[in-house]
Amino acid sequence: MLKGFEARGKNMRPIQLVILLVALGAAGGAGLLAMKISDRPPVEQPVAGQPVVPNIETEEVLVASQNVSIGGGLSDLNVKWAEWPKSGVAEGYVVRSQRPDAVSEMKGMLARAPILAGEPIREARLVRSDRGFLSAILPSGMRAVAVPVNVASTAGGFVLPEDRVDIMLVSNDGKSGPNVKVLLSNIRVLAIDQKVEQTGEDKNATIVAQNTATLELTPDQTQLVLQAQQMGNLSLVLRSIADANAPAAEASEERKARGVSMVKFGVVSRVSGQQ
Repeated sequence: MLKGFEARGKNMRPIQLVILLVALGAAGGAGLLAMKISDRPPVEQPVAGQPVVPNIETEEVLVASQNVSIGGGLSDLNVKWAEWPKSGVAEGYVVRSQRPDAVSEMKGMLARAPILAGEPIREARLVRSDRGFLSAILPSGMRAVAVPVNVASTAGGFVLPEDRVDIMLVSNDGKSGPNVKVLLSNIRVLAIDQKVEQTGEDKNATIVAQNTATLELTPDQTQLVLQAQQMGNLSLVLRSIADANAPAAEASEERKARGVSMVKFGVVSRVSGQQ
């Protein structure tokens, strides 16, 4: 066989011999490369790692575990300690590391405004009183006056505690027909159709008092409103929430100058709307 190959080689042209040698060399090189590749260990594919969670420092903050309505008392049932980002702890929050006995210390305090479940407890929004909730939240020198109202006279029932209203007097003198006047402006509403009483074992029982609005008034405004009730019907006109930060409630300019006049048994009496 070798002799035959040598015989054929002698009969080949030089160019054919070169091509054959190149082909044999390429085939041998490919074989060696394939052997080297097969001997290499398999390349490990990179595995996507878990996202790195930043280490956030937390504090235990006292929060409401359920909704607390206005006038509702704090207890073990409606407050709890919850983890809170340390960077998000605002001034006024109750922090366990600073006040570990806060739950027992604040037990029985009343909410001056509604507190939602999960909301941090702020002591500035609470009040402690042994005499009653309403008297505790009433500013010094002010009076809480209840006036009869109905759905139609309270903006369709949308007037709620802490809203600001104008008090309108609707009267009828029998001659010119109904007369509507602004009695007082920007008055704070303390309660609507409810009052908080401390009775029996439930010291924070809420008792419904239908068709009643309790307003925050000065002594002069109190006299004005009580006398106006004898002249006609009172209606509450809801004001914008932006008026909550407006200056203190004032009587309208017309009421300041003229007051309210009432005739009873032939005697004319007047109550001035001056502050």
